[in-house]
Amino acid sequence: MESLRKGSELALFVDKLIFGGKALSRLDGFVVLMDRALPGQRVRVRITKKKANYAEAQVLEVLERSPDQVDPACAHFGVCGGCLWQDLAYAEQLAWKHRHVRECLLEPREPVDFPIFPVTPSPVLYGYRNKMEFTFSAYRWLSSDEVACSEVAYDRTFALGLHVRNRYDRVFDVHDCRLESPEAMVVVDILRRVAKESGLAPYHIRTHQGVWRFVVVRESKKTGQRLVHLITADAPEVHRTVERAARELESQGPPVTTFVHSINRSRAQVAQGEAPRILWGSGAIEEHVGRLRFRVSAQSFFQTNTLGAEKLYAAVLESAALTGTETVWDLYCGTGSIALTLAAQARKVSGFELVEEAVADAYRNAALNGVDNCHFFAGDLKDVLRQHSLNMFGGPPDVIVTDPPRSGMHPKVVRMLLELAPRRIVAVSCNPSTLARDLSALSQAYKVCAVQPFDLFPHTPHIECVVRLDRR
Repeated sequence: MESLRKGSELALFVDKLIFGGKALSRLDGFVVLMDRALPGQRVRVRITKKKANYAEAQVLEVLERSPDQVDPACAHFGVCGGCLWQDLAYAEQLAWKHRHVRECLLEPREPVDFPIFPVTPSPVLYGYRNKMEFTFSAYRWLSSDEVACSEVAYDRTFALGLHVRNRYDRVFDVHDCRLESPEAMVVVDILRRVAKESGLAPYHIRTHQGVWRFVVVRESKKTGQRLVHLITADAPEVHRTVERAARELESQGPPVTTFVHSINRSRAQVAQGEAPRILWGSGAIEEHVGRLRFRVSAQSFFQTNTLGAEKLYAAVLESAALTGTETVWDLYCGTGSIALTLAAQARKVSGFELVEEAVADAYRNAALNGVDNCHFFAGDLKDVLRQHSLNMFGGPPDVIVTDPPRSGMHPKVVRMLLELAPRRIVAVSCNPSTLARDLSALSQAYKVCAVQPFDLFPHTPHIECVVRLDRR
């Protein structure tokens, strides 16, 4: 569209939400994409980018509300990069997630002969996360009240909070995140104050100077235990200062089961550290999923929505349709949560995981639950298979469960599945787009029986799926 240019302002009606969460409008058939808009709204926008086939726009004002629009619960909504859909009625969130799964899985493969069931909702909509990561920053994003008194939208002082949407280098002080408990917010407030009073600077992502890096709060939804993981850069005075912060948290804050400090010497902005130092407690908390108990340490991977994970694991078990005689493989097994769920109904379960620390946690969790028919192997799957015979894993697998990262399975893993030819595959995925690619590759030998989506992340565009495939 020749008349549309960067900087143009216009009013648009929002037609739909696309996979990934952005809103879509059409102007005489020309697509305009935008953040922070809902279907049914009429909005005033400014074009920020113009391409040959589409444009991107910033929403300046909502001229007419959507009939499905609700008031957000969080005071930080609109700034935070997290809950993109908090102002959309929950029933509509589920409807759009279901539509996105259908669009990803069905459009490339018409006609379709398998059902995609309605999305299983999260058991709770707020306070559902058992883990949150908070970032220290020297670039504090100002609130709207502060902006009224400032010429810029941020100042270079001190922040501990969450990232501003689409700004990796800007953090706002969070005081009331609704995804974790109020007690977690008290922990963050105390550590922010103590860290600021210490006189040590937060880590600077450009100069790589400064000390304070991350706070991670993990909470069990079943036992009430709480773990605090404080991550810093290395500095001569950091250990004494962290110990002072821990003492203050212990005396003034909510109950904290264990406090862990670790050092991150890398430039990567990831909330992980080296050689965790336990200041009190065991360095881990215990979480329950169904009848199973799990030891969750400071850097363990664990499903973020405990109550939602219970429903997802039950669906995996049902889809596996085990009789007690099967050899089962669990690929990308993490700390063994799916493998241990399957163990009671299988002859033997082998879990495969790249991260050695996760495998160590998986063995601890097996021992914690008295499970002796699960074995776990660390390393890249193709390398592990080269090093051992199939007999090492109980023979060829009858059933394989695969739960890869968002990027999906590597093509070599897909080829390996086809060569192993188990009679059933249960595919768990957090990304319908890469799931569609993997299912297409497996379709030469496997029939998709059913797809069950799960909402483990309310108020976000994210969706999980459990898919049963039977060998043709």
